Amino acid sequence: MPTLHLGFLASHGGSNMQAIIDACKSGRLDAIPCCVISNNSDSKALERAAKEGIPYYHISAIKYPDPKELDKAIIEKFTQHGVDTVILAGYMKKLGHTVINRFNGRILNIHPALLPKYGGKGMYGNFVHEAVIKAKEKFSGPTVHLVDANYDKGRILGQKKVPVLPDDTIETLAERVLQQEHVLYPEVLQKIATGEIII
Repeated sequence: MPTLHLGFLASHGGSNMQAIIDACKSGRLDAIPCCVISNNSDSKALERAAKEGIPYYHISAIKYPDPKELDKAIIEKFTQHGVDTVILAGYMKKLGHTVINRFNGRILNIHPALLPKYGGKGMYGNFVHEAVIKAKEKFSGPTVHLVDANYDKGRILGQKKVPVLPDDTIETLAERVLQQEHVLYPEVLQKIATGEIII
């Protein structure tokens, strides 16, 4: 069975990253977490990486004001650590074209709504859940998709439906969707590892 070599990009808490790392450690996911990069030097994702003994780096526009140099730095670290699959785990920055081209078809993201609904620029985090509740949707849930040059437009690899309850607030819906994100992301990656999903 092929083993995925994962490189993570995360900006804040990194809870999806942790769920994937835990799945690797428990044997549910045939993958190796190789490297973590954050554009936020204070992100919990970097703390998690340190605790897990995974190489980690702060790479941001502060250090690399030229977007081309920023892309180059990300690619260099991922290449150095043998990354073949890039995992966006709450990365709050649009990926540069050079990174997308270098790992074309091997970059995954998770979105907190059932794409193609409630995707696109500005649709992230609580903005998504607010829009779902306002539209009186019956269901929401996470989507794992491939990343291309357009926000949330890449091929959908997996989804999980979460009912929207009549008394849901943004916070309660967000919490239930996040719980399913932690289940879905490792599941989709395992299907890639076994060849059930071809990317």
